Amino acid sequence: MQGITPFSGATQSPTGVSNSNSLASASNQALGANDFLQLLTTEMQNQDPLQPVDDTQSVAQLAQFSALQATNELNTSFQNFQSNFGVLQSSALIGKQVTVVSTDATGNSANITGTVTGIQVQNGQPFFTMNNSGGQPITGSNGQPLLFATTQITAIGG
Repeated sequence: MQGITPFSGATQSPTGVSNSNSLASASNQALGANDFLQLLTTEMQNQDPLQPVDDTQSVAQLAQFSALQATNELNTSFQNFQSNFGVLQSSALIGKQVTVVSTDATGNSANITGTVTGIQVQNGQPFFTMNNSGGQPITGSNGQPLLFATTQITAIGG
């Protein structure tokens, strides 16, 4: 019987034991369709000839994998839609006066009112910057403009 070939990224020592560091890095990567087909082929090549795997099991596994892949693609598409919709909604705030609740480093909350001047997207989430009533950017202690999330808004208009 042939030995099973290790996954890509895994190495074998002279004793045949896989290197755990390589396996850890390989396990952080998602399995794709090619990986699934390689596993299925390896399983079929190494099956017991006296007790072969039922064909319906292979087809069922392939169908489950296809459904999982389609679900993942749908989830990714929906996350992209949510991000784009959030950016679109946030862009409608530009030029409007809003009040946000902000918490400082000591945990004290305060309401800040200003005019939305710009939108930035970080990790798919929209954040906005504001100017105070004097037209100056509202900044943090480091002098950089503060970014506010739309969830911090308590009032629009003023």
